[in-house]
Amino acid sequence: MRPDTPAEHIAEAERLIRTATRYPEDQEPLLLQAAAHLELADARDRASSLYDQLLSSSPANPHLIKALQAANLWEYGHEAEARALISGIRSATPADPAPWEVIAETLEAHDELTASEECFTEAATLLISEDTPLTPATTALLTGRHRVRRLLGLPHDDWDMVADTRHTGPVPLDELHDPKRIWALGSDDPAELRAEIARLRAELGDRRAALSRPFPVAILHWPAAELAELLTAYPTLSAEYPSHAVHLAGIESSLRALAASGTHNLGIVTASVPSYEAFAASEKTSPASPSLLAEYATTLAARGKATPWPPSPTAPCWCTSGKRYAECHGNAPGGNVR
Repeated sequence: MRPDTPAEHIAEAERLIRTATRYPEDQEPLLLQAAAHLELADARDRASSLYDQLLSSSPANPHLIKALQAANLWEYGHEAEARALISGIRSATPADPAPWEVIAETLEAHDELTASEECFTEAATLLISEDTPLTPATTALLTGRHRVRRLLGLPHDDWDMVADTRHTGPVPLDELHDPKRIWALGSDDPAELRAEIARLRAELGDRRAALSRPFPVAILHWPAAELAELLTAYPTLSAEYPSHAVHLAGIESSLRALAASGTHNLGIVTASVPSYEAFAASEKTSPASPSLLAEYATTLAARGKATPWPPSPTAPCWCTSGKRYAECHGNAPGGNVR
């Protein structure tokens, strides 16, 4: 069950902290996830301590950690320190979109709309060029910029038009980001007001679902050699994996079914027999137990080992066949999911 109450978020954070102790090579993603749960539980001082711990350990993503630290600090009264961190990140001009998005949204959340728009624009100018295809991360920058510019009442520019065309949701981006959307309804038409409330509830539900799942829903992928070794050592698992081809087809069909049901943030984690056996030992469970497979997949995803699914049509297929996804498992019945 996904964490919902503050106590459940704290329990999940403590589980992730224990896991980080057991797997120090994965400390950074695990502690970041733990800090996110502590923030959701309003234990912001503990989250801040985790950010400090990460920043003292030569992290791989220091700008992102500082951005998250700034957002957290501002929320519990340390505005000056948060502003200093944001200023330092902007001066450092990181090449990763994530810290830019976090600090721009932090400024937006505290009604610093002009500074937020400037921050989004700085990031777009630095990271987006005509020669570089947009990624989900850079598209998110343009979407956030579009939102803030609508709040400021600024006219559309070229990047706003790009954000409009990239948006795939059921509500057009201009309407979604219209600051007068609810005000304009007023109370003259209760039916329209009820429809707007229903739409906002749906949007809030999607947001809460994303926040409650800080790591992907992931499916386990056994490469052919690893699966053969697994079934030789634990033949009872052959009921789960009749053949490698069936296993691969099952991964794709399961992920498509999850996507069709509205589940977002999907991924694939690659398994190995030594890793699986070590996990079974840590859980004091036999590797021959089929029920352990899902727990192993979830733990790998929590450790930041998931590869996002689906790949783009021209990217290599996740199954490592060497073919493009569109020519391999992306060409399965039902067509490409993108």
